[in-house]
Amino acid sequence: MSKKDDHYWMGKALEQAGKAELIGEVPIGAVIVKDGAIIARGHNLRESKQDPSAHAEMIAIRKAAKKLGSWRLTGATLYVTLEPCTMCMGAIILSRIDRVVFGSYDPKGGAAGSLFDFSDDKRLNHSVVLTPGVRGEETSTILSSFFAKLRAQKKKEKGIPAC
Repeated sequence: MSKKDDHYWMGKALEQAGKAELIGEVPIGAVIVKDGAIIARGHNLRESKQDPSAHAEMIAIRKAAKKLGSWRLTGATLYVTLEPCTMCMGAIILSRIDRVVFGSYDPKGGAAGSLFDFSDDKRLNHSVVLTPGVRGEETSTILSSFFAKLRAQKKKEKGIPAC
């Protein structure tokens, strides 16, 4: 049996990203691990639910809190395929998640090192250990491919010939 490390758990987040893509959502997935087991999973559902807060991380955090019967998720690690945004980092900090492992940086919306870094802001009441770049090339490729297909589909719908 293989050792369950960051690479392994990111694979589980990638499975969630695949579920999002199958339903036309941006392929971002998340899992929350505590005591060596997944306690919650989530994938993007913003379009399906028409809910701006239905990010993979938010869904997983809500499920984890419900499962544990507590909003405090101390001792947990969140694995997510894309760097969390400001909303998700806020929820991560408020839920007291200890560690966040992510695949790709998000230069347009990231709040764990790209645009902002809320992980260790001394003005906040909780800090989060970050491990970026786990399976980063893979997570980046999945997102790039998704958006390339989306752009091609939009061109096709507008009658613009493919290059």
